[in-house]
Amino acid sequence: MALNAKTLSETELFYGHKACAGCGGSLAVRIALKVLGENAVAVLPAGCMSAVGFNFPQLCFGNNAIISTFAGTASMLTGVEAGLRAQGITDFHAVGFAGDGGTADIGLQALSGAIDRNDDILYICYDNEAYMNTGIQKSSLTPFGARTTTTPAGKNIRGNLRPKKNLFEIVAAHGIPYAATASVGYLNDFIRKVEKAKQIKGTKYIHILAPCPTGWGVKTDETVEIAKEVVDCGLWYLAEYENGELTLNHQPKEFSSVESYLRKQSRFKHLTDEDIEVITKSRDAKWEFIHKNFN
Repeated sequence: MALNAKTLSETELFYGHKACAGCGGSLAVRIALKVLGENAVAVLPAGCMSAVGFNFPQLCFGNNAIISTFAGTASMLTGVEAGLRAQGITDFHAVGFAGDGGTADIGLQALSGAIDRNDDILYICYDNEAYMNTGIQKSSLTPFGARTTTTPAGKNIRGNLRPKKNLFEIVAAHGIPYAATASVGYLNDFIRKVEKAKQIKGTKYIHILAPCPTGWGVKTDETVEIAKEVVDCGLWYLAEYENGELTLNHQPKEFSSVESYLRKQSRFKHLTDEDIEVITKSRDAKWEFIHKNFN
């Protein structure tokens, strides 16, 4: 039977944590561990999920889990996988859960090295588009125009001036065995991709968009809705890279409103109509690239 939200195991392997209400990152971790099972060994760097999941004397993981250095998620995964294999243990999955800053910025070198070695690990980036755990600072995955504490919005500068880094495409350019994008707004798609990655030998990477109500400025019960809307309006896409090919998994028949998506979030409330037009044109250019290069 194919796994989906209805057939997923009822066993909880990430529970009792202290995440904020509506946390998209905790949902991504919870679902992934349900797919991977209790023999998964989790590595988490400094970030939201390590902060809320390791509260002395309580460990909020039902499986083995450890905190790595901020930059060393992928390198520690390498050690975990090699160590267990050296002991003759084969029934396990070494999985890392790191945020956007710990992946696209601080942890990119270690991730690139692991892909180069083709270590048998699964790396999952839960992308909430800023360093949320330490006060909502900009990361290289913060989108253009977003207000953070390090990219404030004022008369002269209206939020982040740089575009979001195309990390999925950077990872795919390594020739990795498997990479995918996902969103907590499309959980069945995410479940399928984790299940697929579970069966593949070598390095696997899944980049899941996981809204942070606190940092994005949305209601705590709107996480899944806003994570679906960012896909539907075309500012995030669902795709896979495998066997040297890029495949688009979801093509909206007609994009929903970019303006509506942005106006729902306080981090974008300062944007002008001209700013929104810039973002919309950037989306259209991105989809031209997707249609030319993706199957």
